[in-house]
Amino acid sequence: MKGTTAPHLLLAYDFPPIGGGIARWMGELARCYPDRSLVVSTGMADGSRAIDATFPVTVDRVKVPAQRLRTVTGLIRWSLRAGKLARERGVEFTWCGNIRPAGYPARWLQRWGGIPYGMILYGGDLLTLQAQAERSARKRRIGRDLLGNAGILVTISGFSRELTLRVLAGLEVPCAPDRVVVVPLGTDPKRFHPGVDPGIAREYFGLGAGRWLLTVARLTPHKGIDTALRVLALLVPRYPDLGYLVAGQGEDRPRLELLAAELGVADRVRWLGAVGDDLLPSLYRNASVYLGLSRRDGNEVEGFGISLVEASGCGVPVVGGRSGGVPDAVRDGETGILVDPISVDDAASAVAQLLDDTALAHRLGTSGRRAVETYYNWDRVAKDLRRLGDEVTAALRVPAR
Repeated sequence: MKGTTAPHLLLAYDFPPIGGGIARWMGELARCYPDRSLVVSTGMADGSRAIDATFPVTVDRVKVPAQRLRTVTGLIRWSLRAGKLARERGVEFTWCGNIRPAGYPARWLQRWGGIPYGMILYGGDLLTLQAQAERSARKRRIGRDLLGNAGILVTISGFSRELTLRVLAGLEVPCAPDRVVVVPLGTDPKRFHPGVDPGIAREYFGLGAGRWLLTVARLTPHKGIDTALRVLALLVPRYPDLGYLVAGQGEDRPRLELLAAELGVADRVRWLGAVGDDLLPSLYRNASVYLGLSRRDGNEVEGFGISLVEASGCGVPVVGGRSGGVPDAVRDGETGILVDPISVDDAASAVAQLLDDTALAHRLGTSGRRAVETYYNWDRVAKDLRRLGDEVTAALRVPAR
């Protein structure tokens, strides 16, 4: 590898064409990694061949369905394949897309190949590990081993960093504070921008005249869509042209539809289901206000909130819940307004302020766009990870004194 940039290896359990926020940003990491110096190792999925061809880096698929990578057989095959890739490509550092199962082959590579690894942490994964470790000595040992031997732990928000430090303390893992680093996420400013034609989504979904609130999220309780429905019901008498667009699917939809009916706003809510990447930027451009009222619900929490910065990229002002990692994605008073996510009155007041004050809405939207251009973008995220991985590798080369 003399004269070239030694590649990093990304072990990704969630990777396109699999859906979800983690898979999306693993894919963006593959697209934006500096000098194309990344090799991705992941599992098989329907439609993967076509999408793999769109990435500028090698995407190597273990001959195991992605959902089976968690099994003993899957982990053995993943570890062996990762070892072969590391030898062939001269890999010097490994990124784990999650704690488990990606941490297992990474730890194996470290133990038998001397390749250091870093782990990317979110929020819900840490809460789950914390709960499991309290109940199971075996899970506690595994968590201590995987987290304790990582060269660096990357978190996606200040919230997830503090949670990581608490989990490490609970596992009795010694950890220098500078080994836990915050790398806030981003979006693609070339795809999500104010110049996107809103008419594309308006025609596709048959959206009528009027103003729309918008949420793009998995339909689960912690996303706070029930609070948003109550906000809508509170504001409709004052804004008779107001409606609510919900893009996403999930097990909570029946409960939410029933709640909308009970609140008398069912005719003002459009349940759009899963919205394709080709329509999403245009959909954001139809929103007067983006609502991201996430809250903690058991082990579910918003570690960051990619949809929040997607909305900002499109110049849409955001009302976000002051919970989890949302404050790292929404700069209060600059790109949006942060509120108590379980207070209908607080959220409704913020939305009303933006609907009434178009100058404020425009200022927040414009500032949000500027923040995406300068900071909340995948190029910056990928550069940060490349640098951090190189720093860990370089530190291991320094002889001990």
